[in-house]
Amino acid sequence: MTDDSAPADIDGDAASRNDGPDASLEAMLDVLQAENAAMKDQMLRVAAEAENAKRRAEREANDARAYAIQRFARDLLGAADNLSRALQHSPGGEDSVVKNFVLGVELTEKELQGAFERNGLKKVEPQKGAKFDPNLHQAMMEQPAGDVEPGAVIQTMQAGYELMGRIVRPALVVVAAKGSGTGSEVGQTVDTKA
Repeated sequence: MTDDSAPADIDGDAASRNDGPDASLEAMLDVLQAENAAMKDQMLRVAAEAENAKRRAEREANDARAYAIQRFARDLLGAADNLSRALQHSPGGEDSVVKNFVLGVELTEKELQGAFERNGLKKVEPQKGAKFDPNLHQAMMEQPAGDVEPGAVIQTMQAGYELMGRIVRPALVVVAAKGSGTGSEVGQTVDTKA
């Protein structure tokens, strides 16, 4: 019995000796290929993260350049408002000194508004009947109005400004109250028993 099993073991040992180095090389190759794939994946992730950081930094730098004047512009809005108010209440008369003074204020306001527009600062001044937009307007009060739809702008109290699509200051407006509008008169009741 031992003689019968011995040749089988010898053949098995020979087979394992022949398969051993090849199998271990294949196993090592598989391990190295798995490591290579993991390293490649990690490298791609690091490269993608670096690219995202670069894009983020570029976007932040562009935003900083574009909106750097926002604070400065906000500070100048008070001066622009005062020039506008001065022109609304300018004295009339035939005195040439007063006329020249008013003309100087008009030209100063025009130049300031031109500088605003050249730098991307646009006036937001809704007209009567325009739809109220909470992104652009700030409602200061609500009043009944028969000539505009409910929720529409009745009057602009103070112009707003936006810088390249971003609101620097919302327009201050008076809005038509609910229940008012072109279809109904203020204070009129509707018979619902019919």
